[in-house]
Amino acid sequence: MAIETKPRRQRLPVPASLSDLPHVETVHGGNGNGPKRSESPTSSAASPTPLIQSGPSWVQFIAMQTALLLGLGLLFGVIALAFAVNAPQTAAFPEAAAVVPTAVAAIAVAPTVTVAPVTAARLPQPTVAPPVGARGPQTVQVALEAREVTGLLAEGIGYTYWTFGGTVPGPMIRVRQGDTVELTLTNAAENTAAHSIDLQAVNGPGGGGEVTMVAPGQSKSFRFQALTAGVFVYQSGSDPLPQQVSSGMYGLIVVEPPEGLLRVDREFYVMQGELYLEGKRDDHGQRSYSADKALVGNPDYVVFNGAVDALTGERALRVQTGETVRLFFGVAGPSQGSRLHISGEIFDRVALEGMPLDDTTRWLTNVQSASVPVGGTAMIELRAEVPGRYSLTDSGLAHVQKGATSELIVDGPENPGVFTPQH
Repeated sequence: MAIETKPRRQRLPVPASLSDLPHVETVHGGNGNGPKRSESPTSSAASPTPLIQSGPSWVQFIAMQTALLLGLGLLFGVIALAFAVNAPQTAAFPEAAAVVPTAVAAIAVAPTVTVAPVTAARLPQPTVAPPVGARGPQTVQVALEAREVTGLLAEGIGYTYWTFGGTVPGPMIRVRQGDTVELTLTNAAENTAAHSIDLQAVNGPGGGGEVTMVAPGQSKSFRFQALTAGVFVYQSGSDPLPQQVSSGMYGLIVVEPPEGLLRVDREFYVMQGELYLEGKRDDHGQRSYSADKALVGNPDYVVFNGAVDALTGERALRVQTGETVRLFFGVAGPSQGSRLHISGEIFDRVALEGMPLDDTTRWLTNVQSASVPVGGTAMIELRAEVPGRYSLTDSGLAHVQKGATSELIVDGPENPGVFTPQH
């Protein structure tokens, strides 16, 4: 940008030395374009007023010239920088993009990245369906709703879960072997994706996944007979299947034998799942699903019941000493199995897939870690003798570091005959 000035006097050529400076007579009352002047190097009668004198006037002149040169230099520097910033970088000098003149760097201000605080609450926990017990076969109606809801995955991290009924895992379905089940799946109108349900307890194409493919705002139903007793996974059967399962669309269906299961004091419902997130693992804010990470099968989080610490602290599993405990456990995946372990206790009995639920003599006994494959289940029973806080984890330590841990709190009197701390 050029700056226009209107000097009171015309500039003279810069002399070689002060002795060469001419004396100039100034005549006032010019034409408005500047003062008239006539040169008189030797006359003193005209009482000349010198334009340039010795001392401070000469210093001012030099300062003005210097300031002008510096201003022009800065202007050309800014213009050159503009061309340099817009010019494409070459592979030979990639570091050139990082070189910024000091004068311009002082003006540039790095943008401030603000992560909105996560206000989502934890999703509610599903309840254990009550035992069926000994009875004849019946027709059982089951209604489920696919819901996409935002919840707290970990401290400072929100995630939009795809769920059955708004919980992860979805509601436990519990029927008797021989029952006829009429199942209706509704896809909430505000959802963004199509959903379905595939139950591993179903004998029929797709486990029901094909006939329950339902768009937002619609419902579909089908009927099946529960032919086989056992603990089975159900999950979405819709594409993209890894995203559907990872995001929370899974649960358990328990088919009891005709005489029911043996009575226990407490029952719990736990499922392990994986989450794959865009960005770095612990980036705060609302996070989204990463298809690329899921393809590799290296999850950011491995959790029980949908979130980090979903079953710890005030949300921990809680029993009394001496009570018999049954745990319905499943692994949703979508890619990795589990080795469930409780630190400080031993599983008294474990029924893995294929073991008859009505014949406990064929179950595994005295198990320290129950190996459950992806998409698999186990029914585990134990009795806690000593009060305290126990860690129920996947014994794969990488999974523990990614969140696969929960707590079993045992209340009751001390049992020094079994365990005594030494002080």
